[in-house]
Order: sequence, then C-alpha cells, then structure tokens
Amino acid sequence: MRADRLVHLLMRLQARPRSTVGELARELQVSSRTVHRDLDALSTSGVPVYATRGAAGGVALMEGWRTQLTGLTRPELQALATVGAPGALDDLGLSTPLRTGLVKLAAALPALQQPALEHARQRLHVDASGWFTGREPLPHLGKLRDAAWQDRRVSLSYEDFDGARSRRTVDPYGLVIKADRWYLVAGTDKGPRVFRGGRIADVRLRPQGFTRPHGFDLPAFWKDWCARFAVERPRYDVTLSCTTEGEAALRKVRPPADGERIDKAPAARGGKRKVTLDFEREAIAVSQLCEIGAGVEVLAPEPLRLRLAALAASLQALYGGPGQKRPGRRAR
Repeated sequence: MRADRLVHLLMRLQARPRSTVGELARELQVSSRTVHRDLDALSTSGVPVYATRGAAGGVALMEGWRTQLTGLTRPELQALATVGAPGALDDLGLSTPLRTGLVKLAAALPALQQPALEHARQRLHVDASGWFTGREPLPHLGKLRDAAWQDRRVSLSYEDFDGARSRRTVDPYGLVIKADRWYLVAGTDKGPRVFRGGRIADVRLRPQGFTRPHGFDLPAFWKDWCARFAVERPRYDVTLSCTTEGEAALRKVRPPADGERIDKAPAARGGKRKVTLDFEREAIAVSQLCEIGAGVEVLAPEPLRLRLAALAASLQALYGGPGQKRPGRRAR
C-alpha cells in the first residue's frame, strides 16, 4: 500500500502547486507524521520536494520539475506484470516491439515502484497458448495487416466451411483475434463481413485505397456481430439418448450450455436421458459423436443415423472383430 500512496502523493503535488501537510494527510487518510515520512521517502528517491513555513507555506515540488509517469496503482502494476508476448503478436510481427516497449515502460517507473512490478511478475504468469494444439496457418496475415494499416483494397480467395471457394475484392477494416483464431473484418458490396483468416487462400493487394465508413468502430462492430452470430448461425439439431457414461463423455466435447440442457432433460426408461442438442453442422456431429462411442445413440435425424451406421460398418470391415485375422499378419 505504501508504494501506491507515495505515487498518489507525488501526483497530488504535481497537480497542485502547493499543499499543506494537513491537506495531504486528510486526502491520503493518514496522519501528518506519515505524510512527513512519505515526503522524506520521495526526497530520498530523487524527487525534488521541499517545505516552507509560514501562512503561505506548504509542501511543493521544485518549480518546473515533472515526473514522466502519470501514476500506476498496485492493481495496475500487477496487470502490467502479466503482459507477455502472446502468439497473436508473433503472427503480426509485433511481439518484439511489445517486449521492448514493456522494458521501456518499466524503466520509466519511479524507483519506488520498480520492486513492486518485479514482485508481481514473479507471482503471476499468463500463458495463453493451448495444450497440444498448433496455431492455424496464416500465410497471408502480413498482407492483410499492411492493407488494413494503409486502408488499401485487397482481392482474396476464400474457402467457406463446406469447402466452396470464391474470389472477391474487399476493403480490410481491421483484424480481430478470438480464441487463437484470426478474423478479417472487411467492407463488401453487401456491407461489413467477417472472414476467418485460416480460410483465406490467397491475398493480392490492389492499387486503389478505400475510405473507412464514417463512425465505424471495430470493437463495437465485433461485439454486435458475435451477438448476432450466436443467434443466426446454422443449426443442426440432433436428438440423443444418453447413458450415464455417455452423458459424462458428451459434456467433455460440448460447451457448458449443453451440460445445462442435459441436466434439464427428463430421465427416460432404463435410466437414459433423451435430449436435443445443436451441433451447427452434420460434419461436427459426426466428429464429436464418433469420439463418444456407444454411450450416446442418435434418435434423429435419420440421415445422421445412416451416416454413422455406414461409418461403423466401414470401420468394422477395416479392423474386424475379436479373433479375426488382421491384414498383413500371418496366423501362427
């Protein structure tokens, strides 16, 4: 707390030409004796603070002297200590500037706050990378970054979720990273659209620039777009019958909201639960349900049941049942 109080005291002296010890004590909610000790500490650390007696006297900083720091509280120092160089900045080529900028910022802190910054850095470390997951390839991110910085139009080739490719010319308003995935927010002839960075197959800078829409705010657009996406995204409803073991496995691969739906589903005959979940697409349902196994049965839709049955038959033919001779191995 004392380091925060000293910075507050320093900022207070800088903001007002002269203050009495009594005024400072009331503002800091400490005794006059404590204010005197804090003033001595500031002086010892190199701050040119002095006191004058008399009716017009008080405590002041040397005329013309100002600190380079606007003042950081203890929570602000702790937050600063957690900043590292996430992979997102590596993608943009900005991780080294971040590190050097943090070094410069730490060096600009008063001597009385630097120990507090190191104290926090040794007690809280943030690692934003995921376990066992590689970053999405982004070979064209550099061009998109340059185009967005320069307000320059681009032509790009884009592959959607189903693999369909299209070529279009867009105005790159900005880049957004969400959960380790980069997205391009760009103007099109149908208004602003969002493109996933990993699905952009080719980027070509166009010679002409563009004018950003008046009042366009990237964070506000992204927040609104995410809210609309959650409501308007494709739906693929699947009705399931789950055993207790199947429920546990299903919760591991589905978002927390689906766990709440499972809890609300009534228990059916035999202790199983019947629940309908939204998998967004059939391909996602196949991938996740194959991972779960026999603890979860698809009741509907019928095309998904048939696809899973065909996949199970092909796996049975490939691997065979117990005791069946496997290809490439001679019986003894």
